[in-house]
Order: sequence, then C-alpha cells, then structure tokens
Amino acid sequence: MPALEPAGGDGGEEHRSPAAAEKTLFGKYEVGRLLGYGAFAKVYHARDIHTEHSVAIKAINKANILKGGLAANVKREISIMRRLRHPHIVRLFEVLANKKKIYFVLEFAKGGELFAKISKSRFSENLSRRYFQQLISAVGYCHSRGVYHRDLKPENLLLDENWNLKVTDFGLSALTDQVRQDGLLHTLCGTPAYVAPEVLSKKGYDGAKVDVWSCGIILFVLNAGYLPFNDPNLMVMYRKIYKGEFRVPKWTSPGLKNLLSRLLDTNPETRITVDDIINDPWFRVDYKQVQFHEEYLELKDDYEDDDVDDTSSNGGGGGDNLKVMNAFDIISLSSGYNLGGLFEEEGGGDTSVAEGEGMTVVRKKEWCCVKVVGGYNCNFVMVVELKRLTREIVVVEVRSTESEVGHVGPANRIWKDKIRPQLMTLFHM
Repeated sequence: MPALEPAGGDGGEEHRSPAAAEKTLFGKYEVGRLLGYGAFAKVYHARDIHTEHSVAIKAINKANILKGGLAANVKREISIMRRLRHPHIVRLFEVLANKKKIYFVLEFAKGGELFAKISKSRFSENLSRRYFQQLISAVGYCHSRGVYHRDLKPENLLLDENWNLKVTDFGLSALTDQVRQDGLLHTLCGTPAYVAPEVLSKKGYDGAKVDVWSCGIILFVLNAGYLPFNDPNLMVMYRKIYKGEFRVPKWTSPGLKNLLSRLLDTNPETRITVDDIINDPWFRVDYKQVQFHEEYLELKDDYEDDDVDDTSSNGGGGGDNLKVMNAFDIISLSSGYNLGGLFEEEGGGDTSVAEGEGMTVVRKKEWCCVKVVGGYNCNFVMVVELKRLTREIVVVEVRSTESEVGHVGPANRIWKDKIRPQLMTLFHM
C-alpha cells in the first residue's frame, strides 16, 4: 500500500480530527489524534483503556482495499507482522475488525519518523552507525524468518521514546513462499530512490539483496543528508542507479566509504551480505548484538470477555485450565481459511508436556502451557497450545520458527518423537 503521510497542515477536517475513527474502539482503545494517512489507511494515536499504555491504531477501509485488489496484501502483512518479535521492529499487538474497517493495533513509536529528523540535518558518523546497526539487526532477523521488506526507507523507520530505531510498514513485504521456480521474486515494488538496479531490470531479484541495497541508500542519507542517486526526471534517476556511480561527502571516513561501495554494488552477486556487514570493521565499532529470542512466539495472555462465557456454551469447565473454543477459534486453525488475524480472541489455554533434548523452558503457565527455545543462536522456538473443543475433544496447536519458514529440523522431530506421544498418553488419544 502507499506510504502514510504525516498528519498536519491544512489537509481538511477529515485529516485533522479523529472523528473519522470511533472515539472508543471496541470498548478497549480510546482513539486520539491522527498521526498520518494514506490512500487506504489512517493511523491514530490511542490509549489502551485497561493498561493506560499508548498504542498506534492503523485503520484500513475494507471497501477501498477490496476495490484496489489489495486484500491479499493486507492478509500477508498481518501474517508477517504476527511472526516478527524484535526490539527494532514495530510490534503488532492485535488485529480487530468490523463490517467497514480493519484495525491494526501497533506499538506506538513516540519519536516519530526518522525521516523527519534527517530532513532537518544530517547525522554524525557515530549516530549514523548506531541507527544502521539497529537497522541491520532488524533486517537480518527478518531475513532469517523468510521475510523481505522491499520498501526500506527513512519514512518507514520510526523512533521510540528512547530514540531507538523501529522498522515499520510491511505492506510490500514478501515471504519465501512467493519465490518462483527460478529462486527469485518478480513483483516490481519499492520507492524509486531506494530501489535496487536489479528490480528495475524486471528479470527477477533476491529479496535479501534488494533490502541490503536499500539499507545502503539509507546509510548514505544518514551520513550525507541527501540521496546518492537523485534527479527530478525519474528515468534519469534510474540510469544513475543502473550505473551505480555516486560521490560520498568529503567528511566521510575511509571505512564508511568502503562499506558504502560494497552496499551499493550494482551487481547483486558481489554485493555485501548481512553477515559480512556485521563483520565489517566500520560497522563493528561499539556494536552490541541484540538478544531477542525470548520475545518471539509469545504465549497469549489470558483475556476475559464479559460477553462470552467460554465454559458454559460448550459444556466445558470441569476444573481444568483448557479454554473452550468458539467458532472463530476453530476457523482460525484452518490452513485454507485463516481468519485468525481479523477475528482471533486473545485466549489463554496453553499447554506443556515437553522438556528435554536441549530445549529450554522459557515461560510456563501452571500445568497447561509451554514455550521452549533451543538450537544454534536461539533460532529454534516452539510453542505448544491446548484448547478444549468439548469435554471429550482437545485441539493441539504447535507453532515453531521452523514451520513458519518451511524448514524441517529439531522442532518437528521433537514434536513427532517426544511431545506428541506424551500428549496421546496424557489424554488417551
């Protein structure tokens, strides 16, 4: 979807007032001022009535999305953001919907857009490095989860209250399952000044490599205060991108100049990779690796709904801790028709029967839930949940980082050989 514009100026009453959105959304969020808007969405500042925490709410008009043929994009954006848990990525808390709109409830970045800061003045080399380190940490994490952003630019980088970077807007992102048989992506997308030359060639491209190119443009802009390739004439700018010829400002250090030349290599085959970036001498100055695995695949918090009695309508209860499932819960488990992103209740009812083989229990709720991590660099995470359909039928849902990116490894093996047999014994399955 098109980028959101910051609210302000004389954009008319519709853009200045939160009246376009419900003042209180689903009895849970108090909607405040408009933060930005685009052709299909508006973003508001809001307050969680129960926790008093600030959030951002992205309101998307369903009719406009359907008319523009972007329903698949919205579903993909939800799917992608639900799997991303990283300190430098804006977090999606939940998705709500009514007949007219879909609402993304997002982490609120109090510091606003990085673009607003860089448009006033270029950054020092040290500050440019700090933000670039945070950006690469987030981008590398996305790539390890099979996600390619494809629209990285300062307008899609936000700052929190501590002035730390937060990557946002995954509306143009791609997943590994979108790669064609040639191993490449082919959708032409991105912002012209930040797009890689191989995207313009329309012959297919590697999602990770085009993200690295965009990161190189961002680093150049942070240090210089202007774009390396720019021209009022779009075709002239594209020719400059193809040639890859740029001049760094005189204040640029040799180390940074060398890294920029490797980032903005027009040949994707020889362009620097994320792993090589992390090992670059200029990059490693004051570099602190981000630890994030415990934030990934979080267990759901218990949620009370005064309008739904989960223990009475389906004959549940019985003194155990399993949530009784409703119709939307069941539909959300269907791989062919997943409504979880739009209608999911944040229910409790998770289970644990698994420990062993190097798996570490990260969090546990009484007897019925577990989240475990293991593997090299903590890239193996599994969550096992139990939900009661009726008194006699229990539904088991297993989620892991492996299954989300199509890998078969220790998580799938441990589920098959260890956890599933114990569940069958426990519930006489």
